[in-house]
Amino acid sequence: MSNHDTARASAHQALDMGYRGIPLSINKTPIIRSPHEKGHNCPGMAFCGAAGHGIGDATDDHDTLDWLFDQAPKAVGYGIACGARLVGLDLDRKGTVDGVATLNRLAERHGFRVPRTTTVCTPSGGYHLWLAVPGGTIVPNSVGKVGPGIDVRSSRGYVVGPGSIGRQGAYALHPKLGFIDPQPIPEQLLSLMLPPAPRQQPHRRPAAMSVDSTTRALQGLVNVVLNATEGNRNDRLFWAAAKAWEHVRDGHVAASDVEGPLVEAAIRVGLGAGEAMRTVASAGRGVTA
Repeated sequence: MSNHDTARASAHQALDMGYRGIPLSINKTPIIRSPHEKGHNCPGMAFCGAAGHGIGDATDDHDTLDWLFDQAPKAVGYGIACGARLVGLDLDRKGTVDGVATLNRLAERHGFRVPRTTTVCTPSGGYHLWLAVPGGTIVPNSVGKVGPGIDVRSSRGYVVGPGSIGRQGAYALHPKLGFIDPQPIPEQLLSLMLPPAPRQQPHRRPAAMSVDSTTRALQGLVNVVLNATEGNRNDRLFWAAAKAWEHVRDGHVAASDVEGPLVEAAIRVGLGAGEAMRTVASAGRGVTA
């Protein structure tokens, strides 16, 4: 079996377990080129019908996954979308940097145990730990924020799936663990991943922007949520909320004008009210009314 076929088969296995996947190049990056000109803001093929949006194309449909791999005959790996359900902890071991040692020191210092969870061995001698987050909690992607050699892959991020090939070698499940349901992130570790609580900002006079244009922009973001499907509801809500909070930050609208319509739209497509409110609030960290 070729590396391409192995990656495709492994990606299907990941879909069987409830994950979403995309084909990757040997450089561990999404391999299908964008169909848009530079500067576009199309978040995925569900919006335009074409592939080439990176993690925005991640799918949980087997036929769509085969179609994506058919578009990418040189793909030798696959990425698993992170976000509302899964956070990937990338523990690098390169030179003097040892993410495994860093995590163990953090566990000792903050009083938590590293969960026994799905672990992918990387070609560099490091590991990817798959961890679960509380419902509605949005963990930001980060590089080295938690500690040296520790990267976090979450919303709009991905981890390289086992069965993939990179330039340095193969990604494989830890031989003693295999697939395990991702275990919850310890609260102490989760607090290190999350941004600090927002600080109160002085009220600013709204900048010049017509009511009609603001209304149209917010309605467009609400429609993004209303068109979401079960596999991408939380990701779309977070994306739309982040865009809406930009209008709040710029002084064009009040926070209440953003929160209510987006939460209502999320409830209409099947999200719980509490989960929707937490996602909208998380997208607006650092922004106050």
